[in-house]
Amino acid sequence: MGLAIGLIALQVARASAALPAAGAWDAAPTELFCGGADSVTIQFSYTRGGAGGAFDFQLQTSVFSLAANIPAGAAAWADGMAYGVGGIVAGADTASVMQAEVITCQATGAAQEVFQFALQGLGGVIERLRIPCRESGLVGTPGTLAISIQAQ
Repeated sequence: MGLAIGLIALQVARASAALPAAGAWDAAPTELFCGGADSVTIQFSYTRGGAGGAFDFQLQTSVFSLAANIPAGAAAWADGMAYGVGGIVAGADTASVMQAEVITCQATGAAQEVFQFALQGLGGVIERLRIPCRESGLVGTPGTLAISIQAQ
C-alpha cells in the first residue's frame, strides 16, 4: 500500500487546446508530480473536430523524481503496458505477451465528452506522470482536449 499522503493538489496535464495537426503526438507533454501516491484519477474533456473524431493517449511514468536522479544509460520514462496471459497447458511452458499500450477514445457526439480513467495500485513508487495525446480520428480536423489529474 502506498504512503498515506492524502490528496495531492489537482494538476493540469493539458490545458484545453486543439490537438496537434496531422495526428502528431503532443511534442512536450506536461510532467506531473505523483510521488507517494497509490492511485491517480485522470479526467479527460474532449470535443471532437468533426464526425468521426477520436484521440489517442498513452500513460508514461517515471520512478525518478528528478532528471538528475536518472542513472547513466537509463531511460527517464516508461510507457504504459498491456499484458496478455498465454494459454496454460499441462506439461508446457506458457508464453505471455506484453506490449506498449496506446488507448483510443472515440467521440459519440458533437458535445464535449468528459470521462475519467484511474491508475490503481501504484504503491507509492511512481514519481512523475505524463500523458502524450494525438488526434486519431479526423487528423485533418483535430478536436480540443483538456486533461487534469488528482493523485492520492
